[in-house]
Amino acid sequence: MNYSNVCPARFVRRPNRFVAEVETEEGPLTVHVKNTGRCRELLVPGARVWLTRSDNPLRKTAYDLIAVEKGARLINMDANAPNAAFGEFAAAGRFLPGMEHLRREVTYGASRFDFAFTVDGVPHYAEVKGVTLEDSGRVYFPDAPTLRGVKHLHELMGAKQAGLGAHLIFVIQMENVTAFSPNDSTHPAFGEALRQAVQAGVDVRAYCCAVTPDSMVIDAPVPLRL
Repeated sequence: MNYSNVCPARFVRRPNRFVAEVETEEGPLTVHVKNTGRCRELLVPGARVWLTRSDNPLRKTAYDLIAVEKGARLINMDANAPNAAFGEFAAAGRFLPGMEHLRREVTYGASRFDFAFTVDGVPHYAEVKGVTLEDSGRVYFPDAPTLRGVKHLHELMGAKQAGLGAHLIFVIQMENVTAFSPNDSTHPAFGEALRQAVQAGVDVRAYCCAVTPDSMVIDAPVPLRL
């Protein structure tokens, strides 16, 4: 996936989860943050960030904040990017052989999953989670408690028990990481549900991405450390 009209800035502060104040070459700007998560370890004063300009003249903020540099590491923090990147990855036949009828936002049980498709006529459901929390090369999810994430895991287990395909994909929005683990210290219930899902046969995978200021593409699988 690609962005247009990208430019750098320096992060100043985040008055609320929807907007940030940044400093550009042209002066200060208030921009939309395309990630409502905490991102406290990313959005620190002085951090170099990357913006993309919207083509919508009716918007209150002309720019979206889409990426941030954490030391030498560039991290995409656009919450919409993981689904877009996985959609391209799956449509190109890189996820599962024999995939057909790829669809987005499909309801199963009491949940709406990001993707549905068929393999040999069998329905499959897939949920995608973006990962931005990194420490010493290892990445973790979630960065805040997610009851919705736990619910998705139980629905995926139910789909698997019903004889359907069930997949959870962690799209890591950065390069060169060593492993993925659930963030038990932040939300132990999610880690417990994730381990139960793996034992129940849910297909759980993690992929890192090749990231530039104006693109993010799924690159390679990352080991799970559960």
